[in-house]
Amino acid sequence: MTPLNVINACVIVPTYNNDKTLERVLTGVLEYSNGNDIIVVNDGSTDNTTAILDKFKDKIILLENEKNQGKGFSLRKGFKESIGRGFKYAITIDSDGQHYPDDLQVMIENAQLHPGALLMGSRNMNQENVPGKSSFGNKFSNFWFWIETGQKLPDTQTGFRLYPLDEVKQIRLFTTKFETEIEVIVRLAWREVKIIPVPVKVLYDPEERVSHFRPFKDFTRISILNTYLVILTLFYYLPKRLILYLYRKGIFTLLKEEIFRTDESSLKKATSVGFGVFMGIVPIWGFQLLVGIPLAVLFRMNKVLFIAAANISIPPMIPFIIFASYYTGGFFVEEKMRFQSLAEITLESIHANFIQYATGACILAVAAGLIAALITYIAFSIYNFRKVK
Repeated sequence: MTPLNVINACVIVPTYNNDKTLERVLTGVLEYSNGNDIIVVNDGSTDNTTAILDKFKDKIILLENEKNQGKGFSLRKGFKESIGRGFKYAITIDSDGQHYPDDLQVMIENAQLHPGALLMGSRNMNQENVPGKSSFGNKFSNFWFWIETGQKLPDTQTGFRLYPLDEVKQIRLFTTKFETEIEVIVRLAWREVKIIPVPVKVLYDPEERVSHFRPFKDFTRISILNTYLVILTLFYYLPKRLILYLYRKGIFTLLKEEIFRTDESSLKKATSVGFGVFMGIVPIWGFQLLVGIPLAVLFRMNKVLFIAAANISIPPMIPFIIFASYYTGGFFVEEKMRFQSLAEITLESIHANFIQYATGACILAVAAGLIAALITYIAFSIYNFRKVK
């Protein structure tokens, strides 16, 4: 039995009205303690919890919420305490009796094998006595975690986890209920913390276990959180990850690989290039990639070719694109605008000139995108034909 201090870890036990199972959980957890490394957060319990905690008052660090604040609030309070006490890791375990404290051994051993990683206690959700709503909720959570991070995990709702506190203290959490456990792992994944599932045992005893999950309220809160996280993913973290990937691998090496890859059709490559040119010219300066990358992902385009083509709007090219857009727009507005002198500049003339530019930019973007796609398609078709021949 390996004690917690081997990896400088503490155990956080958030609890709320689980007096049937709390004593058993704490007794099991304390077998791994050398003192002052078990943090219990009593979230305003109204049952016999206080009397049970009195039995352990000399063996645990007890934090109290005056009233019930939510599991996320208690976890954040536990994180703050553990970071303040200088622990490197915090292991969280639920007090409802579903987890086996002896699986702490598994967590400690895997923390030694994978320093700095977030370990997720992966439960077997297909065994008997697992409530249907728990199984469905877990699959729902797993799906959205994959959308938000690009990573697949078998159990994203487990409360049995080992957190690297150096990483936890770098993130800012906003939620306070059950959804906090989703928010924290998504934000750690965005920080590129390695996440490793660790198989653990699970017990669902209908006579002992008390669940405080409120299906309508908590599911709504989780859905709102996922909506927020997906928006952040599409317009910030996904473009950021892709750009960092391009930078680390080398744009020219990666571009060469994408141009000559054989598992994509000429049409897909041409569409990606054409869309990139379109987004590079369309008049949404500063937002081309933020808008274009999510759309390229959504429509399964070649992201590398798209980004390369979108860079038609690099700084040296911007004056030429603006001039060409403005000139093109002159053919499609009722009255061509031209400044003769500074005295002619008025709000009305600025507005009219902007309309001319924006109109021309949109038309030029469509035309240039179509021409680029056509040229790319012909070039790839010729290359593939010669290769086959």
